[in-house]
Amino acid sequence: MSTTSHPPRWAALARDTNETKIQLAINLDGGAFPPDTDSRLTAAVTEHASQASKSQTISVNTGIGFLDHMLHALSKHAGWIRHPRPGQQHREVPSANIDRSVDDHHTAEDVCIALGYAFANALGSATGLARFGYAYAPLDEALSRAVVDLSNRPYSVIDLGLRREKIGDLSCEMIPHCLQSFAQGARVTLHVDCLRGENDHHRAESAFKALAVAVKMATSRVAGKEGEVPSTKGTLSA
Repeated sequence: MSTTSHPPRWAALARDTNETKIQLAINLDGGAFPPDTDSRLTAAVTEHASQASKSQTISVNTGIGFLDHMLHALSKHAGWIRHPRPGQQHREVPSANIDRSVDDHHTAEDVCIALGYAFANALGSATGLARFGYAYAPLDEALSRAVVDLSNRPYSVIDLGLRREKIGDLSCEMIPHCLQSFAQGARVTLHVDCLRGENDHHRAESAFKALAVAVKMATSRVAGKEGEVPSTKGTLSA
C-alpha cells in the first residue's frame, strides 16, 4: 500500500515593532518545530495556558491571561494536535514582550495578527484541502457558530454580543477584534456569531472553540482531491 508524503505545515516567526515583540512557532501536522524556531519557545512549559502530553504541547504567554486562555482553547481544538506520531508533538507557542503602558490593544491585536501570519505561512497552498469549514460549539448556556473560507480574501464579520467591559485583563471590545486580526493575518474569510449565552466568558470561549473546529474542517485534506484547487477560478492566490 502506498502512502502520500506531505510537506510539513509549520512556521516560526518573530514580529518586532516599537509596540510589541512577538515570537511564535506552529506545526499543524506534527513533527518537530521548524528549524528556525526561537530557542526560547522550546523551553519547559510552565505558563498557565500550557499543556503537555505525548500528543501535544501548547504554551501561550502574551501577558494577558484571558487572551492566553482563548488562544489555548483555539490551539487545542483546531486540529493542530491530530494524528501524532510516536515521540513527536504538535505545538503552537506564542510569546510576547509587550509595552502595555497604554492599554491591551497593541498586545491583543499584534499577537492575533502574528498568529494569522504564522497560520497562513504554515498552511501554504489550499490545494487539496476542504477550503470551507463550519462549526457550532457550546459552553454551558452559550452557543457560537463559526464559518471559515481559506479564500485568500481577508474579511470578517464578528458578533459576540459581549456586555462586560473586561474579562480579566482583556477588554471585551478587543475579543472580536482579535478574531478580526487573525482573519486579516491569515487571509481568510471569517464569520463568527455567538447565538446565545448569559455569561460573557462562556460566549467568548464558545466562539474561539467554534472557530477552532471550523479551521480544523477547512484545513483538512480531501482524499481524491490531491493537486486540485478548490475554486472555480483555478487559483486562490490571485
